[in-house]
Amino acid sequence: MKAESIDHTDKVESTELEKSSSMLSAFSFKIGFDGKRAANNLTGLGNYSRFLIGQVATRFPENEYFIYTPKVKSARQIDSFLENDQLKLKLPITGGFLWRSFGILKDMAMDGIQLYHGLSHEIPFAIQHTTIKSVVTIHDLIFLRFPRYYKLIDRKFYHIKSKAACKNADKIIAISEKTKQDIISYFGTDPDKIEVIYQSCDDSFKTAFEAERLSKIRHRYKLPEQYILNVGTIEERKNLKLLVTALKNVPTDYKLVVIGKPTPYYKTVEKEIEQLNLKDRIIFLKNIPFADLPGIYQMAKLFVYPSFYEGFGIPVIEALYSQVPVIAATGSCLEEAGGPNSLYVHPEDAEELSIAINDVLSSPAKQKEMKAKGLEFVQKFNSPLVTDQLMNCYLQLLKPIA
Repeated sequence: MKAESIDHTDKVESTELEKSSSMLSAFSFKIGFDGKRAANNLTGLGNYSRFLIGQVATRFPENEYFIYTPKVKSARQIDSFLENDQLKLKLPITGGFLWRSFGILKDMAMDGIQLYHGLSHEIPFAIQHTTIKSVVTIHDLIFLRFPRYYKLIDRKFYHIKSKAACKNADKIIAISEKTKQDIISYFGTDPDKIEVIYQSCDDSFKTAFEAERLSKIRHRYKLPEQYILNVGTIEERKNLKLLVTALKNVPTDYKLVVIGKPTPYYKTVEKEIEQLNLKDRIIFLKNIPFADLPGIYQMAKLFVYPSFYEGFGIPVIEALYSQVPVIAATGSCLEEAGGPNSLYVHPEDAEELSIAINDVLSSPAKQKEMKAKGLEFVQKFNSPLVTDQLMNCYLQLLKPIA
């Protein structure tokens, strides 16, 4: 299923990263990760953490990798992740409450950690006063840009931790150019301190399922022959109501399949469904095993993601790798994730969205073009490339130690 990018710049960048990566084998480092979400979260940030750690450990096995987490959740995804022999699970030795913010530093010192990567907006307070180099990933600053989506206490807490992390980390990884600009705008951070390293998605989305396996998945979830797919938490920011409104003007032989955890916003969506008499055309699925998710993507006719704001938009990447045409919203970073051949609409214009949906669904030629060019574009987020970029980011900080 994979397609080579014909962009010369991407090829040159990939070649240079491969050369740099080959030189890394001469070094061996002890690298620690904030593993709270990798060991406890089964969606979004948990998937990001497990993917990043797993890829870097597999691609650069000469290093030692330590996963610091206050607890571990029992789940198939997490159990499989922690079975990797390259990873060392580290539970608290010194202290319990606020261990990830303070006590963890003593544990890392005992383990001889040389670099610590906070995978979600925070690093231990006072790490800048140790010999441990630090990197922090900032996914988004939505809590500042759209404060109405968050409780006051949560906004304050996120603000304190993110601002401190950006100030004290030796390097900041932003997952999109849009997030980088937000960090500069809200925190006044030096742009040279921020490196944009895009995310990839799980490799399971990059391989086509066999017809028999797809048939079993379709039967298991009672999926219709033709459906539009939406994946993500059912919350106000994700803007599912717009898609429901647009569906009214889409041919009735297409249904909408929604995969995501409901929040109180679901009632708003449900009310819209009832008013438009669309109950028979929308299927809600939740708690879908991760192993089945790529198959559900691959059988979709179209993926629609009308979110008001995202730090990046992994579901868009998953759809492109699954060779499904994508329609997303303007206003954040989704154009970065979807590329020039996906379609984008204003997140408050249901009519524009329905027109775009019908334009794609009515044209097999357009679908074919969007699939092919989307798959070509998404190679810039391929796992080896982004993993090499990450390790080179680490190496910039670890060179003085070596």
